[in-house]
Amino acid sequence: MPAIPSRSSRSPPSSESRLRAMFIDQRLSIPDHEIEFTAIRARGPGGQHVNKVSSAVQLRFDIRASSLPEDLKRRLLMLHDQRISRAGVITIKAQQHRSQQLNRQAALERLADLIRRAGKNQKPRIPTRPTRAARERRLEAKKRRGQRKQWRGRIMPEA
Repeated sequence: MPAIPSRSSRSPPSSESRLRAMFIDQRLSIPDHEIEFTAIRARGPGGQHVNKVSSAVQLRFDIRASSLPEDLKRRLLMLHDQRISRAGVITIKAQQHRSQQLNRQAALERLADLIRRAGKNQKPRIPTRPTRAARERRLEAKKRRGQRKQWRGRIMPEA
């Protein structure tokens, strides 16, 4: 299988690659020229095949240089994910399949999942207060623990 040519972000995208895009949901898509693929050799078991074929795929996606909406970029950059570098580049390595094309699809799906996760609105936390009975139980338990520790102390002889 021929290697997938990597697209450098420095060269202008061709008219063909401008037409293709990866769809995240109905409203959101990423143009194909913003995603860079590199074919690399997979690690791990596989016999002679793993040493001859570059079937693993490394996907690189620059968040800051992308066409995503600004609020989604900000949310992606705030995610605590080891695949996102400090420079704002997402790097995903896919090597589960023997086929380079299947690994490419798996990497694209993982990128889409990451972007979907960042796009979800989190429900705001509503601060709550403990009930009066809960406060009383807590204070009563503290008194019992303190009394128990006092009983462990040295016994003083009565004079």
